[in-house]
Amino acid sequence: MPRLVLTHLLGSVAGLAWVSGSGFAADAQDSGSLRDVVVVTGTRSEALQSQSPLATAVLDREEIQQIGAHHVSEALNRLPGVNLHRGNGAEHLTAIRSPVLTGSQGAGSFLYLEDGVPLRAAGFANINGLFEAADSLAGRIEVVRGPGSAAYGSNALHGLVNVLTPEPETAGRTVSLEAGSYGRAGLRASLGGDTRFGSGWLGLGLRHEDGWRDDAALDRRVLQARLDGRSAQTDWSLRVSAVDLEQETATFVNGFRAYEDEGASRRNADPEAFRNAYALRAALHLERSLSETLSAQTVLFARSNDMQFRMHFLPSEALEDSGHDSVGIQSALVWTLDRSVIRLGVDADLTEGVLSEIQTRPTLGPFVQGVHYDYEVSARTLASFLMAELQVTPRLRLDAGVRWEGTRYDYANAAPDGVVGRYLRLPDRQDSFDTLAPHAGWIYTVNDVVSVFGRAARGVRAPQTAELYRLQPGQSVEGIEPETLDSLESGIRLNSTSGRYRVELTGYVMRKDNVILRDADGLTVTGAKTRHHGVELEAGVSLTDQIRLQGAVSWAVHEYDFNGGASAGSEQIRKGARIDTAPEWLSNLRLIWDATDRLRFETEWVHVGEYFADAGNTALYDGHDLLHVRAAVEVRDNLSVYLAARNVLDERYAERADFAFGQYRYFPGEPLTLNLGVRYGF
Repeated sequence: MPRLVLTHLLGSVAGLAWVSGSGFAADAQDSGSLRDVVVVTGTRSEALQSQSPLATAVLDREEIQQIGAHHVSEALNRLPGVNLHRGNGAEHLTAIRSPVLTGSQGAGSFLYLEDGVPLRAAGFANINGLFEAADSLAGRIEVVRGPGSAAYGSNALHGLVNVLTPEPETAGRTVSLEAGSYGRAGLRASLGGDTRFGSGWLGLGLRHEDGWRDDAALDRRVLQARLDGRSAQTDWSLRVSAVDLEQETATFVNGFRAYEDEGASRRNADPEAFRNAYALRAALHLERSLSETLSAQTVLFARSNDMQFRMHFLPSEALEDSGHDSVGIQSALVWTLDRSVIRLGVDADLTEGVLSEIQTRPTLGPFVQGVHYDYEVSARTLASFLMAELQVTPRLRLDAGVRWEGTRYDYANAAPDGVVGRYLRLPDRQDSFDTLAPHAGWIYTVNDVVSVFGRAARGVRAPQTAELYRLQPGQSVEGIEPETLDSLESGIRLNSTSGRYRVELTGYVMRKDNVILRDADGLTVTGAKTRHHGVELEAGVSLTDQIRLQGAVSWAVHEYDFNGGASAGSEQIRKGARIDTAPEWLSNLRLIWDATDRLRFETEWVHVGEYFADAGNTALYDGHDLLHVRAAVEVRDNLSVYLAARNVLDERYAERADFAFGQYRYFPGEPLTLNLGVRYGF
């Protein structure tokens, strides 16, 4: 699309008004109203989104169902500052106020939660972490951009994604069936209501794809249950989740603009590539009132994760088998006073993790056949935090907090110590890290329509176990320190008293120190620095009682602030260079028309700007523009039919562009796809 047209479209979006959040915020019966919403991620307690200094965007249950996402990126990329690169199958790489980060840096820079509890232990994060989330069944998804509050610790640097289970009382009873292009078929069922033990909810999600590329089938199964009740003046909620994934993985296609060739895009250079994973989680949420002003909140949780996959993105194509089991607690005392709220909390997480990496293919240079790594890690994380909110005047509210966190790893090597090819196997050792993360924010209500806010915060993360114990010859654990990210942000919110429009405009600057990254030579670089600044807009307006325009625009610059990196010229890092896979512009614009009380149409335009595909800023991807169309009709009470046409212009584009091992490589985007579904409520 010509740059002039893009400029005008971006300008149009910038003139709209809508606060972070709820996409199809209005029902057909109330389509002229764009509501404020309640969020819980910032403090682990309910708060109005408009009264929080955190930049939080929300996808509600209605919008999640209407999107009917085939991949979690389809939903989250509607939000400002968010850019998930879709890999093959359920795989993804995340960007939230950041470049698209890879390796352990990508795994450890974002915190993925379910009802406020991390999906994984902090030191064992998964770069594809959201495929272990139950996003398709969620009651709501909240995304915090920038460092989290003191309620959260390691990995809450660039952002948090909190997937919330539905409330049993409002979950309803529905069954959805769908089918579409490339052998797609899915089922979602939700059953909520009263039981003899309390309010209960059961959710089931099944998805199958043959894959539009060769040898790229996927099966994903999700089961969730929730039971809420009250006993002896204690409110309790038991929540259980199980996610199972089996996928054949199609690899990169190689060659400059190879994604433009549909035949080449369909081919899978490694038909043996796969990824199998499961995740089991259970959490008991407890809340008890101790007095008129004091309450206690506790979450007891357990988790088990396991994953096997072929590392198709490396010449070794080694097999990795990893997993961990955890138990933990989140606890807090909450004082609710006349003009303030004080929270004092203690968290703990105990984890046992294992990892092995074995190359079955013949030796290729330094990629040696046989065992690369085989180790176990016992991890212990203890944390305490203090948070306070103070209503200084009727218009001014302050927010502050601090979190200390201590992490200890006990590493035991099960393979012979020493060097094998390009792999260094360390002897048994112990490592400990302490972090301190403060934050302070404010909100000033100018009048009934306008409020301004600001925040200063530090995000931290202890090193990932993979960053410490998967080194190369000549490297050492010494010198690897926790990453820190210091952030300043400020913004303005406009909320129409009539509910006809809302807007949130936010600007931020961030600096990261002690950055741990893996360069193009596969070496762990420590002590690196990066800079980030940008502006985010999320807006929407009800043009009429039937027509709404909603969207998000993000502009950001992400730069290296050091010299170093790989020996290859195309991958050498220079201070001031742009970080690769970091487009300046991202935008999403949606026109929603409620033609009648029973008929709805949506047109969605997605823009991803150009970005460098290598650290040396020599390889470029031009970006892309996509158009999607959705329609839904209520055939009769409780029976709806919906249709989605994705990439209706049949654009040839790349979900991800990369330059590695001397060549361009891409995950090609899907051509035009159609999907038809039916939803029944009872």
